[in-house]
Amino acid sequence: MSAPTSGRITDGAHVLPLRVYYEDTDAAGIVYYANWLRFLERGRTELLRLLGQEHSALREERDVNWVVRRCAIDYLKPARLDETIEIVTSCGELRGASLDMLQQARRGEEILVRAELTVACMGAGGRPVRLPPLVRTALAQVSASGSPRSRHIRTAPLTQRRI
Repeated sequence: MSAPTSGRITDGAHVLPLRVYYEDTDAAGIVYYANWLRFLERGRTELLRLLGQEHSALREERDVNWVVRRCAIDYLKPARLDETIEIVTSCGELRGASLDMLQQARRGEEILVRAELTVACMGAGGRPVRLPPLVRTALAQVSASGSPRSRHIRTAPLTQRRI
């Protein structure tokens, strides 16, 4: 039996292939808009897994939970039942207790969905905690700049970038 894939890192971004199943679609056979959020979450989760930073281990060993603080999403084109898509994830700015994540859903070279997220690290008590150094170093592999950046420098809007 083969194991599920965690995707791959290509050209400084994490790429996770997914298939669109019946359960992902509406009555017209098109991916229901809210399911894109699940696909994007899988991309972020599998990125961490591939980097050796699984959610469960971060929570149990370092008391770090990931919380989406902000999400801006653009739905550009539909995906349909049985199609194969890719979720592409990279990091923007890495700050003390949060980071920006840039994601796209693609079908080949065609961009279907773009999203910009701010993800925060929270402790069990609901207070912010610093991004662990090992996680920061691992995420630098998929950072748009390759390293942490100043809080005052922002990444270009997704409409101007291709990740």
